[in-house]
Amino acid sequence: MPSNSPRDKNAAPPLPEPLRVPVADSHTHLDMQDGTVEEGLAKAASVGVTTVVQVGCDVRGSRWAAETAARYDAVHATVALHPNEAPRIVHGDPDGWSRQGEREAGGTAALDEALAEIDRLAALPQVKGVGETGLDHFRTGPGGKEAQEASFRAHIEMAKRHGKALVIHDRDTHADVLRILKEEGAPERTVFHCYSGDAEMAQICAGAGYFMSFAGNVTFKNAQNLRDAVAVAPLELLLVETDAPFLTPAPYRGRPNAPYLIPVTVRAMAAVRGIDEDALATALAANTARAFGY
Repeated sequence: MPSNSPRDKNAAPPLPEPLRVPVADSHTHLDMQDGTVEEGLAKAASVGVTTVVQVGCDVRGSRWAAETAARYDAVHATVALHPNEAPRIVHGDPDGWSRQGEREAGGTAALDEALAEIDRLAALPQVKGVGETGLDHFRTGPGGKEAQEASFRAHIEMAKRHGKALVIHDRDTHADVLRILKEEGAPERTVFHCYSGDAEMAQICAGAGYFMSFAGNVTFKNAQNLRDAVAVAPLELLLVETDAPFLTPAPYRGRPNAPYLIPVTVRAMAAVRGIDEDALATALAANTARAFGY
């Protein structure tokens, strides 16, 4: 079967029709995608995705994000320990983070050391955000919650002290994430990456001024809650992302994702809101620049 067959789950989806108004991919992982950074950026730019936010998930990935953003004008970086990374560092066994066997535990001193390096990176000018941080009770069980919460609180403080955006990973933890943000005091610019709540939560986020970034899963058949949230979220708080190589939008679900597929999600969001795609793209571009301060 040819590699470009629509049935080939490993084949890259085709280029979508270019957007007329350029937008940014507010959350991507270029280091996890096939091809070079140059190839990925060129392919994205060819369809109107002219800026990407490269997100770090551990110390090594955060260093790479900062270095890449320093080399490319089209790339901005965020740095952090992913919620599931903190318990891995502290306990070795992260209650299901990798499922690849236990790793050596480092204890709280190791977590402090890792957070200190993230703090150093967060001060760099090409680093526009602290994240993705937050909570994840889907992969991390009760044994890792304390380390995860401590890490989240440390990232919130870091974002506020450096004046950077806070990028939140929130999986099966809506109430706890909102509670901790209220307890700690959220940074001026807070982004819910890969927004996963419903319309009611979107109204809570709107009231707090939190940005809501939607990924390709907004196109999935079983994601009516996300479409309901897109419909009620204030236009000035909407962002769009790929979270590539994950969450490839329909009809390409299961195939490799990359920033060049942002137009598919933009058009789906525009259809939900019943507005012109150019108007939505204009808002998304302005919102992303405001959220990340570039």
